[in-house]
Amino acid sequence: MCNLYSVMTNQEAIRTIARVMIDHIGNLQPLPEVWPNTMAPIVRNAEGGRELVMSRWGMPTPPGMLKGKKVDRGITNIRHTESSWWRRWLGVEHRCLVPLTAFAEPEHLQGGRSRQVWFARADGEPLAFFAGLWCRWTSVRKLADGETTDDLYGFLTTEANREVSTVHPKAIPVILTRQEDMDLWMTAPADEALRLQQRLADGALVRIASPEGAS
Repeated sequence: MCNLYSVMTNQEAIRTIARVMIDHIGNLQPLPEVWPNTMAPIVRNAEGGRELVMSRWGMPTPPGMLKGKKVDRGITNIRHTESSWWRRWLGVEHRCLVPLTAFAEPEHLQGGRSRQVWFARADGEPLAFFAGLWCRWTSVRKLADGETTDDLYGFLTTEANREVSTVHPKAIPVILTRQEDMDLWMTAPADEALRLQQRLADGALVRIASPEGAS
């Protein structure tokens, strides 16, 4: 599962490709490493058009998975959209586009070690978008902060394509590269939009070195 990605593109590119009408972020700094439970930009629907906002990565965890835990660190990757837990957020008011320039999957090595393997678009275009969901939720995300109300997001996953399956055979994020697919995700009825929950074609991704600034 993807628990690390980067956003190294400029803000204007995000606004242009995702058809953003309202920008609430100000000056977006490069994000070489976005980890779960940290803040990153998303594009969501609003009354005045699509808006660019900062949100915390990790949707609410189903209560059954939180028994005995004091903190909800969130669900970053969403596969089973038929679940009643996720169905409540499948409407266009809770869908979002999550900009990325590269994402990483952990590769397990001998001796119990692991390393992050980074992937980006093979066509050389720097920007793509995860098909995401967002919500506003009150919970304890960090014990030191206590209960807070946050805008949270996660993104859909599906079966891995050829490039990713060599590192992580079970899943790949749902990545949108065509503007018509981005528009479909943000506007279509749920049954139609969920047809996008499929892997990128084999050959659409390539391994890259770590983004500048990533550890």
